[in-house]
Amino acid sequence: MRLFDVLGPVMIGPSSSHTAGAARIGYTAQKLLGEVPARADIGLYGSFATTGRGHGTDRALVAGLLGMRPDDPRLPDSFAAAGQAGMEFHIHPVELRSAHPNTAVLQLEGRSGRKLALTAASVGGGRIRVTEIDGVPADFGGDSNTLIIHNEDTPGCIAEVTVSLALRRINIASMQVFRAAPGTYAVMVLECDSHIPPALEKQLALVPGIRKVTCLNVDEPQEPGV
Repeated sequence: MRLFDVLGPVMIGPSSSHTAGAARIGYTAQKLLGEVPARADIGLYGSFATTGRGHGTDRALVAGLLGMRPDDPRLPDSFAAAGQAGMEFHIHPVELRSAHPNTAVLQLEGRSGRKLALTAASVGGGRIRVTEIDGVPADFGGDSNTLIIHNEDTPGCIAEVTVSLALRRINIASMQVFRAAPGTYAVMVLECDSHIPPALEKQLALVPGIRKVTCLNVDEPQEPGV
């Protein structure tokens, strides 16, 4: 057991799983969308739904979507901040099968028109696991610089991505590939040891067979304000 597991994360309470973890889910989703959403449909499952209001789960998720981290002192006032930012949100319970009891299902749309569907669970100590992205199963924690590629399941896409990373001297810490069915639609999740530059994201978006590129850089400094 690590010291972090005993003490928990630096956060605005009261709960590392229901508050800090929820804020991280929202923050990760906002980073993957690439902007603060204009509209957010937030579904809560299990204990997130039954005890979430008392633990501030709803406010933490909205705070994360606004770009606030778990230790941001503005977190309890996130609903008012969302109104000031022009973000519309709807929070409601959902029913899922075989899901972690602290699960959120997010449907987001940005002002640019970009959309993101994400399912993630708060697994304790402020840690999270993303279990589905845009309808395709996934499994990553959002605590590393992460590149997510939505692509057609055709030969050459994986090689194009890994070669592009190698040419920029970006080391891959872990890589997972998920697909709906052979020859249809696939998602690559690459956790990297160093920063993923925006230029690479734009370059990969132009590769034939790649439908969407999303990037999560956890080493970026927090922006002041909402």
